[in-house]
Amino acid sequence: MISKAALEAFKNIETPFYYYDMELLSATLEECRSQAAKYGFKVHYAIKANDQQRIVDTVCNYGFGVDCVSGGEIELAVESGFDPAKIVFAGVAKTDAEIRLALKAGIGCFNCESIPEIERIDEIAGEMGLRANIAIRVNPDIDAHTHKYISTGLEENKFGISIRAFDTVVETLSAVKNINFCGLHVHVGSQITEMSVFALACKRTVDLMHRFERAGFPVKSINLGGGLGVDYQHPVANPMPQFDAWFATVHENLPLEPGQELHFEPGRSLVAQCGDLISRAVYVKQGIDRKFVILDAGMNDLIRPALYQAYHDVENLTSDGELQRYDVAGPVCESSDSWGEGLMVAEARRGDLFAIHSAGAYGQVMAMPYNRRPFAKAYYSDEVLK
Repeated sequence: MISKAALEAFKNIETPFYYYDMELLSATLEECRSQAAKYGFKVHYAIKANDQQRIVDTVCNYGFGVDCVSGGEIELAVESGFDPAKIVFAGVAKTDAEIRLALKAGIGCFNCESIPEIERIDEIAGEMGLRANIAIRVNPDIDAHTHKYISTGLEENKFGISIRAFDTVVETLSAVKNINFCGLHVHVGSQITEMSVFALACKRTVDLMHRFERAGFPVKSINLGGGLGVDYQHPVANPMPQFDAWFATVHENLPLEPGQELHFEPGRSLVAQCGDLISRAVYVKQGIDRKFVILDAGMNDLIRPALYQAYHDVENLTSDGELQRYDVAGPVCESSDSWGEGLMVAEARRGDLFAIHSAGAYGQVMAMPYNRRPFAKAYYSDEVLK
């Protein structure tokens, strides 16, 4: 919830801007860390969710590792003080330069997503006189019941390797000379709120683990990725994701063998609810049958609604009027630049401040200067409220 003191400060800040509640971020990180510690689980922050330096530094202070998907993210993680041994490197198109960068940095593990990638990492590691730790990302063919753009665990997908390619994977692992096989990586998608999906992923992972072990490849490490969802419908009432249920579900459905490690890669669940996109109403206009509120924040600032048809709770912060129904839109010259149709918000007037909630993940990090609009700045509660 945005405090009265913060709201007063907002009146003097040019909109649109991102506002991060650092107290909520710290509370979320502490909850995740403490729940994972109950079972000895290891957590890596998916840095693609939000790469703002203040956010990254705060995550680092809690002792998490990092999940990276590019060389640039690896560089940011190392420069921010993360232990390279706690860095895992995913992504379907790791370039030669990125592989060399990761090997030179001494990262903990490559999450490999294709057989050609395994072979190329082996070649480059040999050229550098090093050995590379890898995990095989296997698609468990599970429907995560999320938007098709964020569902990644189906059998036929650009991410990961199909279970059907098991024999070829084993042949490849038997042939490479400069690779240490560490284990398995399984990630079924994002914004998952049904614990049954994670339970099924665990059972599929156990089956996979046994297949690799029978083939002579002991699985020392299991990485279940991320995917835990947040409450976009009621972010103020439910700011804390279900870390307890997530880790308990995995603990109950994936019994570890002696010496095995279990890793997770949350991103959205750590940072989504601490961030709000703050905007002003530029115009309120009456259409033929509908009322419109046009904000100065648009899809260039937060692309999720336009890209995924994603819902974000929209709140009029400065009105005490009765709830009315509006189509709330942004300023970008695209029909998809909409925050929602028929939203119930407090009576709107020109100049009212609006909050678009749950914007801490895949918000500012995906911003763009479309229509030559400037990037929204970031402000942090511990600075704004001094």
